[in-house]
Amino acid sequence: MTSAVPTAAPRKQTRDTTDPAPPLPRRALDWRLRFGALSLIWGFSFLLIKVGTHGYAPFQVTFGRLLFGTAVLAAAMAVKRERLPRGARTWAHLAVAAFLLNALPFSLFAYSELTIPSTLAGICNATSPLWGMALSLVALSEDRPTRVRVAGLGLGFLGVLTVLGAWQGFHGLDATGTAMALLASLSYPIGWIYVRRTLAGTDASHLSLTGAQLLLATLQLAVITPLFTSVPARFPLLPLLAIATLGALGTGLAVLLQYGLVAEVGPTTAQMVTYFIPVIATAAGVAILGESLTWSTPVGAVIVLAGAGLTQVRRTAGR
Repeated sequence: MTSAVPTAAPRKQTRDTTDPAPPLPRRALDWRLRFGALSLIWGFSFLLIKVGTHGYAPFQVTFGRLLFGTAVLAAAMAVKRERLPRGARTWAHLAVAAFLLNALPFSLFAYSELTIPSTLAGICNATSPLWGMALSLVALSEDRPTRVRVAGLGLGFLGVLTVLGAWQGFHGLDATGTAMALLASLSYPIGWIYVRRTLAGTDASHLSLTGAQLLLATLQLAVITPLFTSVPARFPLLPLLAIATLGALGTGLAVLLQYGLVAEVGPTTAQMVTYFIPVIATAAGVAILGESLTWSTPVGAVIVLAGAGLTQVRRTAGR
């Protein structure tokens, strides 16, 4: 599942130039293994959401997810002795980022999976780069379009229509649930653009910013959830375990894995995980939940991913 990491300016450090450069820390696992683990974690997130909604209301699923995810980030911050960011302005921007990147899309996906398969939700998530490219043309003046990227945008949305079976009049699909999943995917790039405009260069670490962001999102759901749901009469174990796993792994650990990948192989390679998520989500939904699969779903998903990949092609020097 797509995630966002606030961009903070690197901290300046002074070092005696006569001393040898400190050795780079060795990673316990090769980055390819961590890349695969992140793909699996986010790919299975949609299955876990579906299982969670079998026992709890969507807002409760989201609140539990954020609560467990925040706990993991808090533990990581304690181990690394990181502090929460300072400044009212920073916290105000983080509150908006928490809503756009966590509280809103997580809730929309949970509500969408009440009426649509987890496979469709996972494929809708893959449209996020398409929405991002379309929005960046309007919101980011430095992000100029190219023919290849515009073609990718058109191809990607053709894939969406294929997945939805537009030639059949979208027969058999729940329009509300599908719209919620697509809106959740749209919320991510809106949040990324907001973060890029307001939090880039903030004098705080990535871990500190994201820990604060998840904390604020948890507080937002802590206020909203009691207003729209009642305390469950019982607490079924399997959905509860799914929510705990979704939060601890799909939100908390996934963010930490993403940090390491971005730092080691760069954001472009790390973002490639987005293209594996719908494949894993579809396989998990069909194999474990027994969800039905027609030819248009995998074919449309391939077209969506191809279009999303083209939208990420940058203008080369001299063009």
